[in-house]
Amino acid sequence: MVNTPSPALVAQSAVRRLPRWALLLLCAAYTVLGYVGRNPWKEDEFAAFGVMRELAVTPHWQAWLAPTLMGRLPDTPGLLPYWLGAWALQLTYGWLPPEVAVRLPFMAMLAGTMAAVWGAVAHLARHASAQPVAFAFGGEADPKGYARALADGSLLAFIATLGLAQFSHETAPAVVQLFFAALLFYGLAALPFKPVKPLVVSTLGLIGLTLSGANGIALIIGVIVTCGMLRVRPGQMARGRSTAAFIVLFVATLVCALLTWKLVLGHAHMTLPYRWVQWRDKIELLIWFTWPAWPLTLWTLWRWRRQVCAPNANWHLSLPMTLVGVPLISAMVTHPSDRCLLLALPGLAALAAFALPTFKRGGAAFIDWFSVLFFTGWAIIIWVMWIAVMTGFPSHPAANVARLAPGFVLPFQWLGFVTALAGTLGWVLLVRWRAGRHRAAIWKSLVLPAGGTTLCWLLLMTLWLPALDFGRGYDTQMRQVRAIVGIDTPCISVRGLSNAQIAALRFYDDWVTVPLTPSFSCPWLLRNPVDQQAFEASPKGISWQHVASVRRSMRNSETLEIYRRNGNAAR
Repeated sequence: MVNTPSPALVAQSAVRRLPRWALLLLCAAYTVLGYVGRNPWKEDEFAAFGVMRELAVTPHWQAWLAPTLMGRLPDTPGLLPYWLGAWALQLTYGWLPPEVAVRLPFMAMLAGTMAAVWGAVAHLARHASAQPVAFAFGGEADPKGYARALADGSLLAFIATLGLAQFSHETAPAVVQLFFAALLFYGLAALPFKPVKPLVVSTLGLIGLTLSGANGIALIIGVIVTCGMLRVRPGQMARGRSTAAFIVLFVATLVCALLTWKLVLGHAHMTLPYRWVQWRDKIELLIWFTWPAWPLTLWTLWRWRRQVCAPNANWHLSLPMTLVGVPLISAMVTHPSDRCLLLALPGLAALAAFALPTFKRGGAAFIDWFSVLFFTGWAIIIWVMWIAVMTGFPSHPAANVARLAPGFVLPFQWLGFVTALAGTLGWVLLVRWRAGRHRAAIWKSLVLPAGGTTLCWLLLMTLWLPALDFGRGYDTQMRQVRAIVGIDTPCISVRGLSNAQIAALRFYDDWVTVPLTPSFSCPWLLRNPVDQQAFEASPKGISWQHVASVRRSMRNSETLEIYRRNGNAAR
């Protein structure tokens, strides 16, 4: 085993426990906000919601192996996310609205992801190679307190990551993939300490990743960690346990390969960037999506560089680096990149946490001041924009909002206002606590980033939730369609519409939507203006009269053209 000096210098006073009530309250607020009180949003969420609703009423089990929406495959591949949503709809039918019911398993998975990230880092920090330097006269951090403090820091770094906010609150396959990536992380991190449970959890993580649509990433990680079991050093893991881990992970990887081959799981769209503008877009996405975890990760790799050079002896670094590297490379060569980057966040949070015991006072102070200025500034902007829209003063921000969302009137909601006010007050108290005199704790540098991210997310999900529903939903557009078509029409033919638009038609008005075919025609036709062959499939003798064009709020690219049928009756 390679012995290299640890860069971590941590006293016992620096690993005091983060109050559980504060951490749980932060996690609960972050998890619930964004799932409660809003309409489904486009594009991935509405498209997935439509598949779940259709699957929930499908009696044939074969359809569950290839979920579709009006005969078309989902926009995002996978099986398990649609199964979970359909099961939630079936179990809660009649006593919960469908848009609320489908969010329950995804909300639970986001909470489970946070727990798995905490548990993974708590185990990684217990490795001998991760321990801080022992002081000559004692007083260094005890292993249990050190592991707990780093786990708290990793969870704060995870919550603070900007890219997590939107995608982790969607009823879409990305949340399920994130959960099983974190579950796999936890299982592999706990492998040297427990004989059976980590292998079971790791197997579930690999198979869950495969069934949720991240089958390529699951296979690559499975191969890497299986081969890694062959290079385990004596003292890191019992020989019999490493052999059992190799066998179980090898079989689990084979199962993932078999599932990928036999089931309709889809494949990633390879888009190798060959122009500078493409590389620039991906680099910009990487910078903002993983902020503030990536600067801390780079600092970790620098301060722990001697351990990085000996990965077989330093599982606390090599494991999260593997779980970051595979999604990161996938994001560079596939589309969409952000969904792949989401799977790297648990590993990034772990690497960011290992930067904390190497910080000097100046680095921690910089993070604190930057967080105070950055998040306080954004909170002020959100409040000023809301006050301007509600009162008309200042006039310039109100005019900008009116130009971006013509016809929208922001309603005043007492519950949202009080919640936003309480969250802002909590931020002020948090900043005051951080600026006061208190004992040093290694997780203190990430309290303000996590609290500031949660504050901004809270303000958006309370003060501006009606505006977000207006801009990202289909409610306004569907109401205009309903006013023209009516609610008694037997069916609507569609041509060139996305899965999200079809799902919105079925959700808001429960219309029967069918594709335009030569053998059947409904009284009404909805088409996308970009579709230039909308009428070639119409039955002979049928003509169409253009009635109206309905634009989705703030998006000209999703205009629906409405036609009324002339001629013979539907057949």
